[in-house]
Amino acid sequence: MFIDIHGHVYRRPGAPHAGRQWFSTPEQLLVRYKELDIDQAVLLPLVNPEYYLPQSVEEILDICDEFPGRFIPFCNIDPRAWNNTPTSPLDELFAYYKQRGCKGIGEVMPNLWFSDPLVQNLFRHAQDAGFPLIFDITTHVGHGVYGLADEPGLPQLEMCLRAFPKLNILGHGPAFWAEISRLETPADRRGYPSYPLRGEGVVPTLLRRYPNMWGDLSAGSGYNALARDPDYAVKFLNEFQDKLLFGTDICAPWQEVKLPEFLRALLRAGKISETVFKKIAHGNAIRLLGL
Repeated sequence: MFIDIHGHVYRRPGAPHAGRQWFSTPEQLLVRYKELDIDQAVLLPLVNPEYYLPQSVEEILDICDEFPGRFIPFCNIDPRAWNNTPTSPLDELFAYYKQRGCKGIGEVMPNLWFSDPLVQNLFRHAQDAGFPLIFDITTHVGHGVYGLADEPGLPQLEMCLRAFPKLNILGHGPAFWAEISRLETPADRRGYPSYPLRGEGVVPTLLRRYPNMWGDLSAGSGYNALARDPDYAVKFLNEFQDKLLFGTDICAPWQEVKLPEFLRALLRAGKISETVFKKIAHGNAIRLLGL
């Protein structure tokens, strides 16, 4: 049994991207979940215009209502909403979506620095609402990228972990997971490094140091962080078994997902216990989201 901490759907396929369907419908996603033995999924609305076409939180709520027991709604709020100021009363939106049954916020991916006052306002209200937060991350602010931006070593993310100690933050994305290792060059943050670990990077340090730092293992970035060095992956999964969550980040219905079999293979080989497997597969999500 898996709970996917990182799912995406659009009610209809919508506009193609590079000539192919880019996002799954709920029905298409459930077909993939049957293949992968995934029982439930968190649905993350994409509200930021930097990536694809923005969708409403209400669309996600309607889909969750149509498929009871299969999907768990998160809300999402662009930090530029309601007057584009660092004092916008986002608490009203958080209260509304919490009352509607949302369990967290994400995927937060505007192309702003973590330290931007608009982002700090969003994080503050998310903490006050008691919502965990899933972000995507990039290396800079500018054309052609999406996600919150940070420098090598993730100093701005660490500042947020300190400033909002009651906000559970789930790390996700290439520029986060590349730093499971010491980097050969800063440019490695923009892709999926294939070399084995050159010594631990900042990600294990943040997971050890901050109770509110969690790891979202979804997408190619989460899988690559483990698969690039399977020996270290075993150590990492065992040490942080209480802070890691299974995810897929399936966008298109044709997308390949390798993480389930990777984890099952470690279990079959006795390199992780059934207890560790179950925590990562679903137990930590149940605990974090109060399911």
